[in-house]
Amino acid sequence: MAALPPFAPFPEAPWRDHIVPDEWEACLTNWVALAEAHLSLSGDQFALVSSKDESLSSFLVSFTRETASNNAVLGTSQSAQLLLRQSFLLMARFLRTPSPPPPLLQWETLSDFCRLYSKKRTSSLISQVSQNLQVTTSLNALKKSLIVSLDAGLKGDLNALESRLKRLNHLIHASPDIAAFFLAGSDFLDGLISCYKIMNPPLRKAILTTAYLCLVGLTEGDSPKLSMLIDQLYSLKAAAEGHKVGPLNVNDSMVAELVTITPILKQVQRRLDDSGSNTTRGKSVITALEGFRKPGGNIRPKKLVKRKIDKGKGIMTEDDDVPGEMKMHRMSQISQIQDLFPELGSGFISKLLDEFGDDTEQVVAHLLEDDLPPHLATVDRTKELSPERSRRKSRDIAPRPTPPQAPIRHNVFDDDEFDKLEVDLSNLHFGKRNPEKSADDILNDRSSAPNKAAILSALSAFDADDDERDDTYDVADAGLVVDDANAEDMKDANEEALFRAYQSDSKVFDRDAATRRSQTRSKLKQQTGMTDEAIEGWALMLARAPHQMRQLEAKYSAFSGDQPALASTAWRASPAESAAEDSEFDGKSGNNRGGPRGRGGQGGRGRGRGGGRGRGGNVSGPSGEPETKNAQRHKEANKGSRANHNRRNQRAKKMARGGFPG
Repeated sequence: MAALPPFAPFPEAPWRDHIVPDEWEACLTNWVALAEAHLSLSGDQFALVSSKDESLSSFLVSFTRETASNNAVLGTSQSAQLLLRQSFLLMARFLRTPSPPPPLLQWETLSDFCRLYSKKRTSSLISQVSQNLQVTTSLNALKKSLIVSLDAGLKGDLNALESRLKRLNHLIHASPDIAAFFLAGSDFLDGLISCYKIMNPPLRKAILTTAYLCLVGLTEGDSPKLSMLIDQLYSLKAAAEGHKVGPLNVNDSMVAELVTITPILKQVQRRLDDSGSNTTRGKSVITALEGFRKPGGNIRPKKLVKRKIDKGKGIMTEDDDVPGEMKMHRMSQISQIQDLFPELGSGFISKLLDEFGDDTEQVVAHLLEDDLPPHLATVDRTKELSPERSRRKSRDIAPRPTPPQAPIRHNVFDDDEFDKLEVDLSNLHFGKRNPEKSADDILNDRSSAPNKAAILSALSAFDADDDERDDTYDVADAGLVVDDANAEDMKDANEEALFRAYQSDSKVFDRDAATRRSQTRSKLKQQTGMTDEAIEGWALMLARAPHQMRQLEAKYSAFSGDQPALASTAWRASPAESAAEDSEFDGKSGNNRGGPRGRGGQGGRGRGRGGGRGRGGNVSGPSGEPETKNAQRHKEANKGSRANHNRRNQRAKKMARGGFPG
């Protein structure tokens, strides 16, 4: 048999963007024709021709790699769908042969193959080749490399580690044997737990997905490895307890996040119940792991119901609810599922949530087991929610009157030369008219300034002596008859009357009918000319302003400076020359032995005619009188002997004693 033409490799994205649609369709047609030719060969011919055709294996490797990363590159034509089906058949036929081509047995190609096609179609094929020596060698190298990268932490390439884990997850999801292979021993799981401490959200999501798929894979297959699963759960429990006593946050552990956002414990419990091997050991470790669930992590958001409001705008949707409009809780659920299955579109996930009653755990479980209902298994999994809405005519098509026009606003610039577009264009300019001129140039420019004759004529018309007073705002001319001085006096009088009444009895200002009808209130209203509301309001404001109370007390209750007249007690000469004072004193209260004692009287300090020790006259009396002259003459006669000299002598004695009395 003649050899078939070789396959051209599937182009990468940079080359594919330069291919025009007609040429791309021709490429798809040629690939479909060559694939049909290889599939039409018998078993012996296929092993003789196709297995030795390196171009075919190279095409399958490049096709699965490029299409798995972007399923839309093929397009929606019939040739594209046919090539996708024939590529699967070629890959399956190669994997069923005793010795498949080595490029097809690398873990990258197998993982891309599982990502491109569903788990239900690829699980049996991957199980057949999982024990192949070349597959085992590729997986061993990958496992050692991942353990080294996980243990290196920040010192390693985190982006490359994240990319490899995401690519590997599709292969682990399709094959329980490969999941058991990676959990054999504790190095890989310990590396995942250790690397989760790095604060890198995308890497953390990839680590959680890998750990979940590996643990769930132990419960699947013809012979679930439940004993190995319980041992791994104990390892998780020990790691969570060690993280709890450490310096880091308890809820920041991978175990706490794993049991909170994934249904791992429910899946394990259900598989243990179905297998009939739900031992006490398994129950105890599941109960212990339940204790690490983060608070509030499993609470479903409240379902928000959007009620449609008919605004009568003439356009309505097909249904009462707007198609494609997501509610807030639906967006959160879609993002949670896309964290585990990033290749799924939001529209496909929304249909799954509608099918399983908005239960995220059931959707994840059915996706992992690949047992979706038939009407959802064939739906495009990359479909996104479209914001477009199908619209039709409104049910209510009755004519409505034209709404009134909005009012037109007018201003002072209406019908001017700008409004009528009659302005001279030479007068229009943006910014300054002459930006090159300075202020000095403008001031020196006298072309537009008025001439001297016009200024002098205007000044001659002005009479500097015309000082007629402007009485426009006089009180009488303005119709106001209020005198400011009288108003101020009236205000002070009313204020004083109110304050006096408030001091005497504050109950006069009560706001009840009995007080308003009282005689005191009527008298106060008559005195001030104020209404009941004004009087009560004045008292209310006074009670709220303590400083005003103090001001009124200082204004109306303080000493005014007026002192009552006091009678003079100085001695005055009487016409009868009696030397008696105006004020009389009782003589019995004096210390003299000659009768009543007064200033100038008998027995007093004055030297009157009746005898005594007084000076015998008034030194401030009328000038020219004998008594006045006699008093002035003898004023200082005996002063030195009795007063000043005595004080001087006593001071001399005290100073002689050293300034101390006694």
